[in-house]
Amino acid sequence: MTLCLNTIIIKPEKDSLINNAIILLHGYGGSGKDISMLTVGWKRFLPNTIFLCPDGHEICPINPSGFQWFDLTKDDPEYILEESIKAEKKLYQFINEVKNEYKLNNSQICLSGFSQGCMMSINLGLISNKNYNCVVGFSGKIIDKDDLLKRKKSNTKMLLLHGDLDEVVSPINLLEAKDFLVRSNVEVETNMIKNCEHHISAEASSLALKYIKNNFGIE
Repeated sequence: MTLCLNTIIIKPEKDSLINNAIILLHGYGGSGKDISMLTVGWKRFLPNTIFLCPDGHEICPINPSGFQWFDLTKDDPEYILEESIKAEKKLYQFINEVKNEYKLNNSQICLSGFSQGCMMSINLGLISNKNYNCVVGFSGKIIDKDDLLKRKKSNTKMLLLHGDLDEVVSPINLLEAKDFLVRSNVEVETNMIKNCEHHISAEASSLALKYIKNNFGIE
């Protein structure tokens, strides 16, 4: 089967049974290949798990060798919201294809992403008809709180991580997201990583792995 997004797929070793999936969404100007590097440190601790790392559906104009989930060349919140909703629809199609191909349901899928990919993961985790297993977000934010509150249908539990020195997406967004999620009755854990800029540190990767293992029930 061909998925609707160009995707790096990392299957369990020795063609093991697939019990879980982690969908990793890259940041603005990145690619599935970029974020697939996370799997190097994770896969041996997550048996029977398939990793899917899609490229965004649009070429990034700032970095034509990379991709985007939504355009950021206009500083217009309404435009950004509209573009992000287009990306949600594409990713919803992608996730359904993954579920059908690998015989999985939402409770077996972790949505994870960095920066723009984190923003998409948070939205997808809350607008689905059924909860996903969990969302793990790095260095992101909630795109539009009022809009998300109106469209919210589910309560997927979340772990959000952010560097305290991030100058691309302010760490204040972590606190604002936590406040929104707590008020919306979503189970959320947060961690502000010390001396960390806009990237996924080894500490953040380790905390994320521990959280995913726990939610997948892997010892």
